[in-house]
Amino acid sequence: MKVSISVQQEKFYQIEMRKIAFTNQKGGVGKTTTTINTGAGLSKMGYKVLLIDMDPQANLTYSLKIHSSKLNKNIYHVLKGELKARDIIMSHSDFDILPASIELSGSEMELVNEPARENILKDALEDLGDDYDFVLMDCPPNLGLLTLNAFTASDELIIVLQSEYLALHGLSKLMDLIKVVQKRLNPNLKVEGIVCTLYDKRKNLNREVVGHIRDYFGEKVFDTVIRDNVALAEAPSHHKTIFEYDGESYGAKDYMMLAKEIRNGY
Repeated sequence: MKVSISVQQEKFYQIEMRKIAFTNQKGGVGKTTTTINTGAGLSKMGYKVLLIDMDPQANLTYSLKIHSSKLNKNIYHVLKGELKARDIIMSHSDFDILPASIELSGSEMELVNEPARENILKDALEDLGDDYDFVLMDCPPNLGLLTLNAFTASDELIIVLQSEYLALHGLSKLMDLIKVVQKRLNPNLKVEGIVCTLYDKRKNLNREVVGHIRDYFGEKVFDTVIRDNVALAEAPSHHKTIFEYDGESYGAKDYMMLAKEIRNGY
């Protein structure tokens, strides 16, 4: 699939910088894959994109070949107030990155007594001005302080759901947290959409689960479904986006379609 789309054709859709957090309290649902490849898709359309790794596991960071030896400057130091966001930005061929490292795992305990601790990331991102069209945040698989910071700093949330039987299990806790953030911290936060991942149309269970998700969330579910695809699983081990690794794959086609839906949804 050709993805060479001119800026002139696409960027008229953009009004102002959009900050989007990709979330689910479960691990293994494709949050990191979706953050990276949605960012790459938006970049292919001519947008300036920043990815923020908010997960102490740092899978987004490592998937893009940013190794721990280079991470003496990472998002942990920004949250601690030791560095500005601009100080740690790293460039990729498609987008910029605010990387993470294992140091981030201790930040929740260290920041617990900080005043307005839920707003630390939001305040830090003010340093970026209007440098980016899209800021995409990869949230950790829990509902702790790091996730709360991402929600408070975002305009929109995208919930990533795996096409499996337990997809909706525990989702009520996430929705409750979203309501609390909307009420107390970020009244402008909205759920932009739900994206279903790891979908195999040959499996009756996958089709039934996606049907249930659409029944439950209605128009909030993106039309695009991310199909289960070997290339998507292989790309991180080669430290590439799906477009770099196999631009003809189902994964590349699906993430380009998702990026367009997100772009158009503003």
